[in-house]
Amino acid sequence: MKDPMNLVVAGVGGQGNILISEILAKAAAAVGYKVTVGESYGMSQRGGSVTSHIRLSRKALYGPIIPAGCADVIIGFEPVETARAASDFGSHNVKIIVNPRPVYPVGVLMGKDNYPEIDILLGKLKDISEKVYYIESTAIASQAGNPVMQNIVMVGALAGFNHLFIPKDTFVRIICQVVPKKVLDLNKNAFNMGYDAAQKLNYI
Repeated sequence: MKDPMNLVVAGVGGQGNILISEILAKAAAAVGYKVTVGESYGMSQRGGSVTSHIRLSRKALYGPIIPAGCADVIIGFEPVETARAASDFGSHNVKIIVNPRPVYPVGVLMGKDNYPEIDILLGKLKDISEKVYYIESTAIASQAGNPVMQNIVMVGALAGFNHLFIPKDTFVRIICQVVPKKVLDLNKNAFNMGYDAAQKLNYI
């Protein structure tokens, strides 16, 4: 594995970036990685841009913010935010896993702004990356029991992608530690469905 391995999680407020950063960081630390985590925020309210940085290394602790153009994997919960992260941190070597389901900002919902066509966004991601994998994590999370758990589905997909060399069982153990017991079974189901989906991810 490249060292350091730089992960960016891109989404909007309310999509669970912080929880996913915690799961990824703890799972990586459990198998011996040195881990640093950082976040950057747009508007603070729900719906604002949220970008999480997770840096893994066997050798050293790195600064929490990934330098421009140095992300290795981008996990995108929302297409526009994924494109924004890819523009800032991606390169022709980056791999992107993206949920193609839009979360429309207030300006779009009010008719003041336009949201880009999804096919155009995905095409631009393809142009600036090594591979783009898309996974309908919101739909899969709905099947698992709650669409809000799309973030857990994406963790499952990343685990199935296996770029981090972290065993599936380690992720499950960390999820059991950080997720409330009353929704644990739903989250484990969402993770497993994302993991299974990763075995047959479509890429463009």
